[in-house]
Amino acid sequence: MLQYIGIWLLMVDSSTVFVVDDDDSIRDLLASYLKKNGYNVIAANSGESFLQEFQEWRSAGEDESRVIVVLDIMMPGMDGFDVCRELRTFSKAPVIMLTAVSDEMDRIIGLEMGADDYLGKPFNPRELLARIKAIFRRSEQVAEPKTTGRYAVFNGFCLDKVTRELTSPEGEPVPLTGADYNLLMLFIRNQGKVLSRESIAEVTRKRNSAPMDRFIDVNVSRLRQCLGENARAPELIKTVRGQGYILTTEVEWVDKVPA
Repeated sequence: MLQYIGIWLLMVDSSTVFVVDDDDSIRDLLASYLKKNGYNVIAANSGESFLQEFQEWRSAGEDESRVIVVLDIMMPGMDGFDVCRELRTFSKAPVIMLTAVSDEMDRIIGLEMGADDYLGKPFNPRELLARIKAIFRRSEQVAEPKTTGRYAVFNGFCLDKVTRELTSPEGEPVPLTGADYNLLMLFIRNQGKVLSRESIAEVTRKRNSAPMDRFIDVNVSRLRQCLGENARAPELIKTVRGQGYILTTEVEWVDKVPA
């Protein structure tokens, strides 16, 4: 059963957090904690019920730019991977996956499927809250890039910074997750500059990149796939050995969609 947890405080945050976990104690704890910190919370005890409720929530015209999904991986029926994969077919809502703290592969798979962040169990609810706030801050920062023009045009691609939609050179829509968009916008705003893995982690994940942190590489690899890059010889986002990554193509900002 899905539980609506309304918030009626003097200062109400318009942001919504979906908490999806089959463990009643964890789900109730997180819902209560997030509610006390000013969020609208919708809790679901299964992947199936969450997807149904999320679709209904979207259909009601809610603001999808102010929503985050906290999603447990290990659930009966549809697990977190299945849910994330299905969610990405119709929504770019940010996803924070809850994983076993020692299972690095779960984290990598989750990121490859479109998750924006991960948190290992057991965890302090304060850390989850900090990560939720960080994702909302990044979304706000990326939503209004300091550039002129609505559209970023590069190598035949066209990125709409208002709708956050990417169109291929053939005029086809290219699905982007929230993390994909944030990373692509970071490269676009720093076109021609080498971005270290540490600086990418600082901006996109609000944390320092460990020496062997593979998650930035996974995100870059996924973005390259979105751009149709050859994994062995990428042309747009190139690896600078020992330094990081660079967007090599020219970027033009325009006010109208190119003909």
